Amino acid sequence: MTLSDIIHDEPNADTLRRWIEKVPYATYLGIEAEVHGNEILFLLPANKKLIGNPTLPAIHGGVVGAFMEQAAGFYLVAKMDNPVLPKIIDFSLDYLRPSRLRDTFAQCTLTRQGRFIANVSITAWQEQSDKPNAIARAHFLIPERSTDTGIP
Repeated sequence: MTLSDIIHDEPNADTLRRWIEKVPYATYLGIEAEVHGNEILFLLPANKKLIGNPTLPAIHGGVVGAFMEQAAGFYLVAKMDNPVLPKIIDFSLDYLRPSRLRDTFAQCTLTRQGRFIANVSITAWQEQSDKPNAIARAHFLIPERSTDTGIP
């Protein structure tokens, strides 16, 4: 089954798992997703291969950023009326505190989705959602379905 087949399925935990399995880097990171009503919670499980600072130990900042960017992309696809693969335009990330070697969670908010551009806000935390480790904003280009779906 190709990503283009999966992407049109209603977003639920199984569909999100199949979407994630089709993205090699998301699979490498071990990203998981849970659906709670209309919300999606993303999980980056603690894994020693993701350590960037062994002294603390802390997850590499690039891994945290990649997790948040992947979460934003999956979230956007799940929220689209006619899903297509969005293309990242810009990603702005603020690190607020170290991400220790613990499970990391991310929640996204679709700030605005226009015809061609979508804005997503992402918050990542570990133990308490009101104490984020990082916050980010992502802007995506939404390809026109008729000419360039971006789906293999």
